[in-house]
Amino acid sequence: MKIITRIIAAALVGLTLGGCMHRDDTDEEAFDASQGGLFICNEGNFQYSNGTLSYYNPGEAAVENEVFYRANGFRLGDVVQSMTAYGGRGWIVVNNSQVVFAIDLTNFREIGRIDRGLTSPRYIHFVSDEKAYITQLWDNRIAIANPKTMEVTGYIQVPGMTMESGSTEQMVSWGKYVICTCWSYQNRIIKIDTSADRVVAEAEVGIQPNSIVLDARGKLWVLTDGGYQGSPYGYEGARLMRIDPATLKIERTFRFAIKDSPAELTLNGAGDRIYWLNDDVWSMSVDAQSLPVRPTIKSQGTKYYGLTVSPINGDIYVADAIDYQQKGIIYRYEADGTLIGRFYVGVTPGAFCWNY
Repeated sequence: MKIITRIIAAALVGLTLGGCMHRDDTDEEAFDASQGGLFICNEGNFQYSNGTLSYYNPGEAAVENEVFYRANGFRLGDVVQSMTAYGGRGWIVVNNSQVVFAIDLTNFREIGRIDRGLTSPRYIHFVSDEKAYITQLWDNRIAIANPKTMEVTGYIQVPGMTMESGSTEQMVSWGKYVICTCWSYQNRIIKIDTSADRVVAEAEVGIQPNSIVLDARGKLWVLTDGGYQGSPYGYEGARLMRIDPATLKIERTFRFAIKDSPAELTLNGAGDRIYWLNDDVWSMSVDAQSLPVRPTIKSQGTKYYGLTVSPINGDIYVADAIDYQQKGIIYRYEADGTLIGRFYVGVTPGAFCWNY
């Protein structure tokens, strides 16, 4: 599972710094992605520095692999964790190489990088043109960065979290606040006042909240994985919760069986339907009163590892990591679960980023 492999990676992060970045003797290619499409972050293997970036054009059903390397002449590095589009740039978070790259979304060329002051970056979230938050694994601080200068300007200390048990993960904005999940060996969400860069509230939600979204009705949805058997922090049934962002009060809780380990909570473009992975692909309306009894898409024994829904037409894209060694597959489905097609990407595809 993604959850267990990430914890193992975190425990080893201090042993070796992966991903020495140097230019190879290769021609840099020219790309033109002006019509928009989908980026796929391929994590690669921990300490192998074989993370890559793929790009898919839905209109032409065409994929280009290793586009960062081909456009820049050097490799991304070790564990390509996530990517966010903001301000005409794509921000690629490379976890074990301790760097965030900024690229032009059209030609994939590097514009700059944040490569100092980060421990083990996971996700980047933009507060403004001059402020972004970067969550970290195995660190009790969220880094504050200036996207214009590409510098870390400070940190937000998370109360009650140590360096050994620290982990902040996904973030969403609500007014002047950013709400963030505290994941590895944690059980909380925190609320940050972005005007003061300070945690002003928190709420316990269950063991290891791994993903968070804000729906069209202004409600938070948080998914926990419940930890894993033998975890020193505990092990419990996973939960899906609807939460009031103003008070952080849990309004509704949906409980999973103890064997389940759901992840990758995401929304459709309208913000009225949520999706997640739990072996299969599941979905339900934000107004649902109970968890669905049948999946939207059956996995058929494959290793679903990443999930996104097109904000344009509702197509569902599922990343299959297979065995974490060979090239992964992306399956594309219509909203009703009808298979449209599939294409190969890099090793361990996990995260997506829409270029719209």
